[in-house]
Amino acid sequence: MANFLQPPVVNFACTCGILNPITKLYFCRHCLKLRCGFCVCHEVDSYFCSYCHENIPSSEARHKRNRCGSCFDCPSCQHTLSLRQTTVAVQKKPDEPATEQPAEEEDDGKEKTKKMYHVSCFACRWTSRDAGIPDQTIVSGSWPEMEYANETRFNSLLDYYQAVVIQEKQEKQDYWRRKTTKQHKFPSITDRTGLTVSIIRRQMGWSDKTPPKMKPSAINPSIATDEIEELPADIFTEELDLRNITTIKQRHNQPSDQPEHVSKLFPQHKLLWIKRSLRCRQCEHNVIKPEYHPGSIKYRIQLFASYHVPDVRLVSCESLKPGQTCFAILKLANPTMHDMTITIMDLPTELEESLLIEEMKKGYERQVSISSTPSFGSSLSRQASLTEEPRFVKNKATANIILPDSSFALNHRDDVAEFDECVQVHREEPNFVVWRKSNKVSIKLGFTPDADLAPGDDVVVGFTMQYTYVNTFCNSPDKKEPQKHALTSRVYVKVGQIPGN
Repeated sequence: MANFLQPPVVNFACTCGILNPITKLYFCRHCLKLRCGFCVCHEVDSYFCSYCHENIPSSEARHKRNRCGSCFDCPSCQHTLSLRQTTVAVQKKPDEPATEQPAEEEDDGKEKTKKMYHVSCFACRWTSRDAGIPDQTIVSGSWPEMEYANETRFNSLLDYYQAVVIQEKQEKQDYWRRKTTKQHKFPSITDRTGLTVSIIRRQMGWSDKTPPKMKPSAINPSIATDEIEELPADIFTEELDLRNITTIKQRHNQPSDQPEHVSKLFPQHKLLWIKRSLRCRQCEHNVIKPEYHPGSIKYRIQLFASYHVPDVRLVSCESLKPGQTCFAILKLANPTMHDMTITIMDLPTELEESLLIEEMKKGYERQVSISSTPSFGSSLSRQASLTEEPRFVKNKATANIILPDSSFALNHRDDVAEFDECVQVHREEPNFVVWRKSNKVSIKLGFTPDADLAPGDDVVVGFTMQYTYVNTFCNSPDKKEPQKHALTSRVYVKVGQIPGN
């Protein structure tokens, strides 16, 4: 159970050993294991503006530095600026030649109106006129960009370091090309005839295919100086008006010049948002895939753990005393469309957990060795991603659980069951089952806190929950029917604290 603005009460252990509430976990139906944010690979699907909902290609977003070209943020309060229209009276010039107009269309006066546009903030009432930006005559006018003193220097440094990166990449590729051994006597068919690709390109009059090596251009290094501008003489005598001084947040939003006065604040282009998909690092299948349209909040693939793993919540707990048996009521819910059989078991010992971690590491190494072996069409295969190293669970249980004497059933989820007038059929329940309705069950779980706990210490109850899961997705064509699996999850419940004397 996850509470807003509060630490979670019930945590599930991921396969890597990190504890998270069920709302922050994912379930891979190919590996049949829980995945946290470190066990999945984050991939950017699309860039879009949250205000105008315009999809922007990745190359254009990189060129515009991840900012929208038509939307602006208020430099004072960071809200979105809106376009405002005003009507300005334009006086006709006396030397302007008169146009022939019908008598009924001739203007009586010499003034005529003209529409002008400026941007304004509806939250703090800041306008572009406060920064001295002239009004535009068209709606989609190109607003002037602010010029910075060090812009040329930063652009030259950026070009220099980009050339250094390209040069290092080319040297590394040449080194590995010389180091790797050739697998065949004739790498290509043209080598058997004595004609290489470079010779054929020269005979046809084409330039050589190998690009020239990039060399970074010379740049003037920065020179440190001891000369510092002195403070103005009236800095300690002049009265200070804080309404005209910019805040730290306002200065950080304009890092190029960091203005000190509010009159120098300039509207900033709105930052772009992204839609990202999450991919399992072990099997490289998608667990989260959003829709491409920026205005849609739906998912093509949504394998959240709360849709596949039984949810555990703490209902109530008795007064906790070290070394004495206490009872807590837990509520379990089945989110799937199939019945489940739940079994409460002990947590694995330290030796069993270390053996499990070693087995997972060997499996990861075997997978990496298979993916790194060269094969035909290896250039078209996906590059193997890094996996999170498994570890021991940091939060240890501080109470010994009293295991229930049997398993219990958890009905499937039925959305119309709560509106159905039919009475549920009475069944013989185990002694620890307190309440049952639809796909929810409340059980009474006994535990004994450790005797060495001091007042104020947290009491954490840990157990392994084994449940049956029906996988409706089949990888192999031989198994077309849904397969039933027995999965386990380690659950840690913080039932409370030891009361003081």
